[in-house]
Amino acid sequence: MPVKDSLEIAEKAIRAIVDSGHTLCVYDDNSLPENAQRLDQIAAETNIQVVHISNLTNHPSPNYRLVLQQAQQTALQEYKHLVIIESDVIIQSDTLMQLFAEVKQGVGMVAAATIDEEGVYNFPYHYLHRWRYRWYGKKTIATKKRFSFCCTLLTNELLQKADFQLLDPTKNWYDVTISHWSLKLGLRNMLMLGNTVLHLPHSSRPWKRLKYTNPLLYYWRKITQRKDRI
Repeated sequence: MPVKDSLEIAEKAIRAIVDSGHTLCVYDDNSLPENAQRLDQIAAETNIQVVHISNLTNHPSPNYRLVLQQAQQTALQEYKHLVIIESDVIIQSDTLMQLFAEVKQGVGMVAAATIDEEGVYNFPYHYLHRWRYRWYGKKTIATKKRFSFCCTLLTNELLQKADFQLLDPTKNWYDVTISHWSLKLGLRNMLMLGNTVLHLPHSSRPWKRLKYTNPLLYYWRKITQRKDRI
């Protein structure tokens, strides 16, 4: 889980994982000192591990590329799958076990669908409301649409075939890149419509909410300040 401030939401996300009985590695991506300290306190209270990116690089946040490279290396060394849960996502008690149950040979990624507080599919899976998806019900479907790392399992098979050292250093986010890599490698990306997680978008980077409230200003900042490169 990459974390950048917004500890009120991030702590809920962390504790939901801990309460589900799973271990967690949190990558603190240059949070404010008081928030980094709070993450260390949470680690002392639970079984999570905290890695402070500031101890590894002077590169400014976001450092998703480095986080993915480190996480891939650890997963390969331990011959495990890699689950990425973002700090604005609250999982359910059985979310991860449902993801693991869908891992089969030839599968590259398995994602839980995101919902809002009213239980409605939201970004990035808001398109599931369209009529052509309704008849799927709560099935797990293979899709060529891009995945988000909101709550996504990257299988060990994918991790063995895709080299995250080759991720473009000029980009900020790699959801789309790795989704496409998986398909190009001949693997299937599975979306679980019935395995849902609460998504509170962009809690850690409030400026990105402009995408919904003031899209013109959002894209102006995105272009002129070279932000949010995907």
